[in-house]
Amino acid sequence: MILFDWGTYNAISTLAKAATLGMRLTEIPPAAFNKREEDYFKNYAYVAKEAFTTITAHAPSYGLINQPKIQEKIILSLKRDIQRASLAQAEVFNIHIGRKFYNDDRDLEIVADIIKELLTVTPEKMYITVETAYTPKDVGSLEEIKAIAEMVNCERVIPALQLENVFVYRTKAYESGRFEKANKEVDKNFWMEVLSETLELSHGFLSLRFSQIIGFYIGNTFVKKRVPLYKGYPDIDLLAEALAEFMVKEVKEKELPLRMHLIYTGPSDTKYEDTVMLYSEIMIRASRYL
Repeated sequence: MILFDWGTYNAISTLAKAATLGMRLTEIPPAAFNKREEDYFKNYAYVAKEAFTTITAHAPSYGLINQPKIQEKIILSLKRDIQRASLAQAEVFNIHIGRKFYNDDRDLEIVADIIKELLTVTPEKMYITVETAYTPKDVGSLEEIKAIAEMVNCERVIPALQLENVFVYRTKAYESGRFEKANKEVDKNFWMEVLSETLELSHGFLSLRFSQIIGFYIGNTFVKKRVPLYKGYPDIDLLAEALAEFMVKEVKEKELPLRMHLIYTGPSDTKYEDTVMLYSEIMIRASRYL
């Protein structure tokens, strides 16, 4: 029995490296869907299934709420991407919604309609995860994802909790860029509450993603930048402690009917050592609860 599947994004060429390091999850990166043909995804499944328990896929980051003609093209592209993810035997297809247009419920209704359309080509065993945003300018708070899921009315539509995004969103660090101040406002209870809210919306998978970040402004636009582990925010110690306790006490010991995974989404140059270190940080603490 395992506590959670863990890993990072990989091209076919790096699957052997990730497997050798003991990773149990691999994610097909967004670029693959724009650059590769169907045979690539069939081969991905053939290679990955030898070593990995879970295969996920990350859609290209289109802005879903768009002009009608552009939106129609985006939907067609995502349908094709879902079909290719299915060829790779991905069980999770993750989407990033993008910017709001109306700044009211109409944005959520548009997203719900798009997801309903995507579900028409989504295999019955594949989940669509909606990634959490880091500013209110985008669709993607947990409250908004809950509303979208209720409109779609399908248990295979669940949150993808990008943990550092929630950190920025809920501390309002996007308003000032003062990450050190925001970091001091966060304790273990902050993370336990976030995880509990996510669990309530999750069926089949508790899908978690993480990279440390720094933030800055380009003009009036706040931008986050992913950085190597231990080089940014939020604090690793408190997060790892909360993840360990929550996974053991709130999921494993209660025998909840879902699988958990944690995907490291940081910079490619250090992603393998960072993924292993993040897993270690959590499991060292989990061992004290097991």
